[in-house]
Amino acid sequence: MQRKWWHGKVAYQIYPKSFYDSNGDGIGDLPGIISKLDYLKDLGVDIIWISPIYASPFADQGYDISDYYKIDPSFGTMEDMDHLLKEAEKRGMYILMDLVVNHCSDEHEWFQKACADPDGEYGNFFYIEDRKEGELPCNWRSYFGGSVWEPLPGRPDKQYMHVFHKKQPDLNWENEAVREEVYKNINWWLDKGLGGFRIDAIINIKKKLPYKDYPVDREDGLSLIDNMLEDATGVGEFLGEMRDRTFKPHDAFTVGEVFNEKEEEIPDFIGDNGYFSSMFDFAETSFGKSEKGWYDCKHITPDDYKKCCFHSQKRVGDIGFLSNIIENHDEPRGVSYYIPEGDCCDTSKKMLAALYFMLKGLPFIYQGQEIGMENLGVIPLEEVDDISALDQYHVAREAGYSEEEALKIMATYNRDNARSPMQWNSRENAGFTTGKPWLILNPNYTEINVESQIHDENSVYAFYKALIALRKDPEYQETVVYGELVPYLEERHNLMSYFRRGDKDLLVIGNYQKEEQTIELPAACKKVLINNYPDMNLTDHSITLHGYQVLVLELEK
Repeated sequence: MQRKWWHGKVAYQIYPKSFYDSNGDGIGDLPGIISKLDYLKDLGVDIIWISPIYASPFADQGYDISDYYKIDPSFGTMEDMDHLLKEAEKRGMYILMDLVVNHCSDEHEWFQKACADPDGEYGNFFYIEDRKEGELPCNWRSYFGGSVWEPLPGRPDKQYMHVFHKKQPDLNWENEAVREEVYKNINWWLDKGLGGFRIDAIINIKKKLPYKDYPVDREDGLSLIDNMLEDATGVGEFLGEMRDRTFKPHDAFTVGEVFNEKEEEIPDFIGDNGYFSSMFDFAETSFGKSEKGWYDCKHITPDDYKKCCFHSQKRVGDIGFLSNIIENHDEPRGVSYYIPEGDCCDTSKKMLAALYFMLKGLPFIYQGQEIGMENLGVIPLEEVDDISALDQYHVAREAGYSEEEALKIMATYNRDNARSPMQWNSRENAGFTTGKPWLILNPNYTEINVESQIHDENSVYAFYKALIALRKDPEYQETVVYGELVPYLEERHNLMSYFRRGDKDLLVIGNYQKEEQTIELPAACKKVLINNYPDMNLTDHSITLHGYQVLVLELEK
């Protein structure tokens, strides 16, 4: 594996709408991000991924882009973006944007032209087919529910494909002209000074053609879109071309949103000449998902979490770098999801932080994660913004669940959990805005906020800062960044432990339960690097771990 400039870095995701509002309109913005750069720098962040800030009607929170060359006025101006890039560069930080090129908005000029002349040049920018009443080209279900086919505006005899929201028509990557427009835009942003991209939903760009039906899996007569994606082949041709035409000449950092990749494909995706620099590890977030809907999902246990992490690490090995997460804008808060119900506290939050952060790969922190922000809990239906959550509420109701049960099911996976505004302090609106927040605040902001933690040496924030400092410590960086990961006591119940072996021998060990556990040490402890308790029960040969205690130990070689 070739060593890259970004390997020793720490990344942080900003959901701009909910990060910090500078002008009191209730929506976070670019000047708000700029004002918090020193906060992120002090935490130890090097790479900042900003979710979409392009011009958009916001049918899907900015992932429906109407102009790839403009900043949406709700976030600021292009001058603000230029200012952000300059201020980040001053601090040695890199800015990533979301690359959303599976689809655009139905308000993009390309789609408007396609509607005006579906048989013309721009009609071929999309998947447009003749329409007959009661017939569909195929039975694929969109990610947000319902058919992927929608009547073309103004043309009842035509229909177009959207694998996400109906206001997000899919771009036809089979058309070379589409690809040329995409590459032109990528290079424009990289030339402007962007450090790279997080690449959204990219596997969806390759469709199974000609269209075919798949087995029906719900009463709606449709089939999960994933079935088509597993059947489609040849996406690598598009991805390799995009890499060579854009990312590679700029030495850009790219992280792909890749699902269901086959083991033999990993070198193609993130090897030395991979399509992307890295890809997210979704094994944990995808665990237990059901084709039937959220109501049928299997909740992850501590042992499940451990197995998922180790499986991903073994699959990738030294081929490349994973990007490791416990949450993002599309997932519930990690501390509410991965910590058993009733056990969520600062101690267990720190344990989870260390167990994922010390894995081999690039650690990503999602905004608010560094202070242990939690799920919203059950909220009234009228307060829910997430379109996928609303769809899943109705799926649960149709499956026979009561209103109360459906709300509870929805609350577990609701994307609003992560999109709720950042909790800066205990004052009005959590210090996020002087106006009315665009989305419901978590009422626990009076207890969980940056201001209360930033000067507290025992806080979750301080613990994340210590983990980042260890990753960057010249004495340990070689081992933490590049060292081999070897599981230890892999079969031990509710215990997650592993070695990081390089020029140092480190042991990461977490007691994933509230009861004590005693384990044998493989070698004498030379130094305690990380501990989420003020004490520990250590002998020459064993250690008794408190409930949810996590340690990073340097062992004698």
